[in-house]
Amino acid sequence: MAKVRILPDRVANQIAAGEVIERPAAVIKELVENALDAGATRIEVEFRHGGRSLMRVEDNGSGMSKDDALLALERHATSKIAEAADLDRLISYGFRGEALPSIGSVARLVIRSRPKPGGEGAEIAVDGGAVTGPRPAPGNAGTMVEVTGLFRTVPARLKFLKSDRAEANAITDMVKRIAMSWPGVSFTLAGSDRSTLELPATGDDSEALIARIAQILGRDFRDN
Repeated sequence: MAKVRILPDRVANQIAAGEVIERPAAVIKELVENALDAGATRIEVEFRHGGRSLMRVEDNGSGMSKDDALLALERHATSKIAEAADLDRLISYGFRGEALPSIGSVARLVIRSRPKPGGEGAEIAVDGGAVTGPRPAPGNAGTMVEVTGLFRTVPARLKFLKSDRAEANAITDMVKRIAMSWPGVSFTLAGSDRSTLELPATGDDSEALIARIAQILGRDFRDN
């Protein structure tokens, strides 16, 4: 019997997930960065039980056609680069095309997206790496990604997660850090443990940045 073999796609994706998705906050980070790369000016984040049972990120960005949404679930599928030289000119977030297929290999993932302007909406589901859809789905322009049952296909990973409260704090901290870099984008965070944020957009100049920092760190920080 041969000693060297090609790993099945499902196993390869689960290994890749370990490089990208180590805790719920990492899922939120990847999805929020995708929303920002799509030009979103409004991003809503919702989660339950520290992200174990539910994470949902919805944006008003450019959205995707059903064909693009399907391709986005393939490993190394990306709109960010076409050749190696593009790596020297990156001005976006994730570019390797690993996040969505990695998440879909260790959880149930649903993408609902409609492109701007006036395109048709579509919904695609991925459960443990198995893709179903696309099917027509009405909705506003932009993208919604919902992740449930994180790590249920690899239960050994669950024991490395901390308490719901600790994971919720990590998600909240992650959203705050990203929001401080993007004062022109409004962020909403709602968690089942009363983790909440309402951060209206403040603009894009230096004063707007100071105003955003004050929203997060308080007026005393801004004044001093």
